[in-house]
Amino acid sequence: MKIAYLTGEYPRATDTFIQREIAALRGLGFDVLPCSIRRTGAEHLVGDEQRQEAARTYHVLPATIRPLRLIRAKLRAMAHPGRFFAALALAWRTAPRGIRGRLYNLIYFAEAMVLADHLRAEGVTHLHNHIAKSSCTVAMLASCLTGIPYSFTLHGPDIFFAPEHWRLDEKIARARFVACISDFCRSQGMLWSDAAHWAKLKIVHCGVEPSRYAAGARDGTKLLFVGRLASVKGVPVLLEALASARETMPEVSLTLVGDGPDRAALEAEVQTRGLRDAARFVGYQSQAEVAGLLASHDVLVLPSFAEGVPVVLMEAMAARMPVIATQVGGVGELVRHGATGLLVSPGDAGHLCGAIVELMGNAERREAMGTAGRATVEAAFNAPTEAARLARLFRAGATMPPEKRPEPAP
Repeated sequence: MKIAYLTGEYPRATDTFIQREIAALRGLGFDVLPCSIRRTGAEHLVGDEQRQEAARTYHVLPATIRPLRLIRAKLRAMAHPGRFFAALALAWRTAPRGIRGRLYNLIYFAEAMVLADHLRAEGVTHLHNHIAKSSCTVAMLASCLTGIPYSFTLHGPDIFFAPEHWRLDEKIARARFVACISDFCRSQGMLWSDAAHWAKLKIVHCGVEPSRYAAGARDGTKLLFVGRLASVKGVPVLLEALASARETMPEVSLTLVGDGPDRAALEAEVQTRGLRDAARFVGYQSQAEVAGLLASHDVLVLPSFAEGVPVVLMEAMAARMPVIATQVGGVGELVRHGATGLLVSPGDAGHLCGAIVELMGNAERREAMGTAGRATVEAAFNAPTEAARLARLFRAGATMPPEKRPEPAP
């Protein structure tokens, strides 16, 4: 099978799990063509793996804005008038309300025509999408234009804030299958789709390669945060908790890996709270550099307000590192409170401070949690194992008889 993988931006430093999934599928004999709507910024190409994937990725938007390329794609699409007008009607019918929503869906339709032309030229037999928002709209329309079946991985949490806007119901109805990263995610898919389509909602975890991670020398003083520096991650709560924890444990420090729109404000807050010598920002890091930081730090802290099942928690647990995370989304399906880490209430700096002090003051407990966390990841969040599950779904979809293929929602 030749499979195209489509995302909004690929590769990104924040989505290395997609790279791992593609690599594992290639190892299983699949020919995987990465496609991205936009080019990623240079800040995301932090390692050789990202640069190599960027070089082999087809970029849809840059091709679409070339007039001759778009005209050629439209002419080829119109050679199949039934599919062309069905896809155009689908784009119009599923557009969000208002002129702006219609305009965006017409742009997605143009991108879908260019992508469809590329998929046909490359002999792609299946299209898979990650992040079921605008790029999945393009995938749905490209599938309608070509007849090439599509599927997608449903992550959340942000799509669950506006499922009607993104027409999650229609995307599920038309997909060959939907890979849900957690039981919580699957339940949201069930909430926003017809019961007739629930059977196609399958659990496929994101995963890591445990062999990449190992524990190193740790001294009981270093906290680590890895993530996008944006409001959803709750970093101000972490900084407040750190300041409080240092009143009793002045040696505790924090390294923040990542970047984002809130970085300048967070750096200013570090100064305001008198944490200049205790908190350092290191920007995006390569997979190897993140693995090194996980090995040398003691506890990973993720104080998010909303999450799916964060891959960074899997990476930390694979490195035999205990984690402190908020009880949101599917986090509780990965982190067992008291066994592999501690779960705290979102937005509660006092609760988070208490968890930090509790773990940083108990080396024996940190070691026991780290051992249990590694076992959890090896058993249920192993990238090669999860990719094999996904491979079975691709193969089953390829052999699915026409009468069992999903029909579009009314």
